[in-house]
Amino acid sequence: MMWNSNAPQALATRLATLFEVLDDQRASERADRATRTLLAAIADREPATLGAVAHAAGRGAPATSRAVESLVQHGLVDRAPDPANRRRLALRLTDEGRALLAKRGAAAGSLVERFGKLAQSELRALERAVEILERLPK
Repeated sequence: MMWNSNAPQALATRLATLFEVLDDQRASERADRATRTLLAAIADREPATLGAVAHAAGRGAPATSRAVESLVQHGLVDRAPDPANRRRLALRLTDEGRALLAKRGAAAGSLVERFGKLAQSELRALERAVEILERLPK
């Protein structure tokens, strides 16, 4: 790239685009982690109750209920009346839910793993770039 009077604008545009892509990837990784947390909480407590899953996941019952409903709709969790207490629902993973939980997590595309594939000289260049960006006036 040739540096000229447009260089700051072009660089800012490229950097903003990259930040958007990285932010989208982070959001996807967070959603994947949340799903895996719920699946693991259910698997560890089968037949799990909603309250036990909410407690294990550190979430409120309403949020957990909505998330479990989504997992049920995606075929990852079965929800049925608990034979021991008909007023309570028993949650169990489906085969698809077990497969997803057993599969390697979002780390495969994470920034840490991607950085791990860079040469030391490239990591030093990125570190220097971050240092420069951190010093930019606000």
